[in-house]
Amino acid sequence: MGTTYAIDFVPVDEHGRSGPRGWRAAFATEAPERFHGFGRPVLAPLDGTVVAVLDGEPDHEARRSQLTLVAYMLTQARRVRGGPAAIAGNHVVIARTTQGPYVLLAHLRRGSVAVRVGDRVPRGAVVGACGNSGNSTQPHVHVQVTDTTRWDTARGLPIAFSGPDGRATVPRESEIVSV
Repeated sequence: MGTTYAIDFVPVDEHGRSGPRGWRAAFATEAPERFHGFGRPVLAPLDGTVVAVLDGEPDHEARRSQLTLVAYMLTQARRVRGGPAAIAGNHVVIARTTQGPYVLLAHLRRGSVAVRVGDRVPRGAVVGACGNSGNSTQPHVHVQVTDTTRWDTARGLPIAFSGPDGRATVPRESEIVSV
């Protein structure tokens, strides 16, 4: 499965919150603009060539409350039937070489994708902005690495990042990392 080693990066404030507290967070949907990460730049994690882009999917209301998540879960099957665009929303795929691996950056903000298929991008280049498109309950960036872009047969590959000391590191579940 292509999502085996995937990581969701949820931008948070200095208190570890993705968005402000309030009654809406507990009982209702929220505008994605209320979240700290919405619209923040998404950078290419590696040098490579853009092999797939989708932009134009809407950013939808965010859901943090258990009440609104129930309704969201009931629409899950429809999103899965919609295929990769309905799941990933606005996204960019970067290939390290012509043979892969392939890095998917998903759930980008509508209208923010700054690259086109065939573009060579250096690590650190802005490719889009954090959004809430596709199968997403609040603004975040989904990152996965696969062996192919045939999503129905793709195998997920492990992801590692350069740590402060230059060594490869993998974030732990719920770890707060800074860039």
